[in-house]
Amino acid sequence: MLPKTPRPPPHPRIPPILSAAASAAATAMVLRSLANDLIPHEFRHELFLRLRRFLSRFSSELTLTVDEYDGLYPNTLFQAAETYLGTVITPDTKRFRASKPEREKRIKVSVEKDEELTDWFGGVPIKWRLFCKDTPGKYVVNPDSLGYGRGAATLKTEARCFELVFHKKIKDKVINEYLPYILEKSKILKEEQRTLKLWTLKIERGMGGPRSKLWQSVNLDHPSTFDTLAMELEAKENIMADLRRFVKRKEFYRRVGKAWKRGYLLYGPPGTGKSSLIAAMANYLNFDVYDLELTAMWSNSELRNLLISTANQSILVVEDIDCSIELQDRFKAAKKPVVKPLVGGDPFPYEHGYDHGSTGVTLSGLLNFIDGLWSSCGDERIIIFTTNHKERLDPALLRPGRMDVHIHMSYCTPCGFRMLAQNYLEISEHPLFTEIERLMKMKKVTPAEVGEQLLKNEEAESALRGLIELLEEEG
Repeated sequence: MLPKTPRPPPHPRIPPILSAAASAAATAMVLRSLANDLIPHEFRHELFLRLRRFLSRFSSELTLTVDEYDGLYPNTLFQAAETYLGTVITPDTKRFRASKPEREKRIKVSVEKDEELTDWFGGVPIKWRLFCKDTPGKYVVNPDSLGYGRGAATLKTEARCFELVFHKKIKDKVINEYLPYILEKSKILKEEQRTLKLWTLKIERGMGGPRSKLWQSVNLDHPSTFDTLAMELEAKENIMADLRRFVKRKEFYRRVGKAWKRGYLLYGPPGTGKSSLIAAMANYLNFDVYDLELTAMWSNSELRNLLISTANQSILVVEDIDCSIELQDRFKAAKKPVVKPLVGGDPFPYEHGYDHGSTGVTLSGLLNFIDGLWSSCGDERIIIFTTNHKERLDPALLRPGRMDVHIHMSYCTPCGFRMLAQNYLEISEHPLFTEIERLMKMKKVTPAEVGEQLLKNEEAESALRGLIELLEEEG
């Protein structure tokens, strides 16, 4: 007889609830597939909105949407929220993004799409979620552009927005207190995370490259501070006090009807620390520096375009202004004899000694740049001019409102020497100090010359004796 084949064990019985749920899910998937194929997208979208509005009547929550772009222009509130929410990420957050731009020092943390965060404000929870969806290509304004030419707009194929969900009772609190708080907090965070930049003109501007990219930058890592400057202590304190007063007086400038800017003239012999002072001011204020090379500009119009493309909270520097452009006293120039024009030529080729046929920046264009209508295109700006020969500058440039503060960068003084000795040799006292300070009162040497001498020897005694020899050789 053949052995009996054992029967397989009976299948465990599926509970009726699970069976019904699986059947419902399968039916829903089929219906959804049919709806996607047969019902137009616009109709489905409208149906979803109406259903959402109907259900919202029974909810105690409100949803506020913050789009990345307001029309064609970037939404400042979206940018602020993106910065702020990077600090709200907690250990409970499952997914987030981290990046480090090439020229930045810090790692940037931000929200990942579809991730929900909960922030607390005044003891009340506020939920955030970042939504992203593909959209037909649309050109939006590049925030760094001047609004024309190639590079003025960027093609976007993705729409991003933040959604805030909160209780209906705190609607006014969210709009009037919470959102302004985010704007202010993000401003502080950007200042803390900011890497100072030194901007200079791009060589290829206007030569086929995007007009929006007029500047190129490098990180400004200059170590100069007011603690290391070889200047009189009182002079440094006066400059720092003036800078502090300037940045705190936004409402004052608005009330008196003046553009929020400040002009400085640094004058003195070469090697007296003018560039070091500019770097110290930038580090003290945490301002970017824009190097304006007037001789590289083609016209007054380009100077205006460059002005409006610079950022607020920045320092605009024009070095060696007396060498950059013919800006001598117009009254002296007017006394020069005027050469009679050739027959058929311009009957008035010169006015006040200036050739209007020449290209480049003119005195009137520079004056309008400093305190004309165009100077109000921006806030919290400092304009610094440097020169080795103050007497060569036109009086129109020197008056208050254009060059408000004149700072004489003098030869090295005993106070400046002691600062250099501390920086280079790390000493604050030495028996040779008395002789060096006596010689400095009679001789003229620049801080650059003193620093170079102190660099030659790390041993304090030898370095100081070498400095005494240099002072004795000076006429």
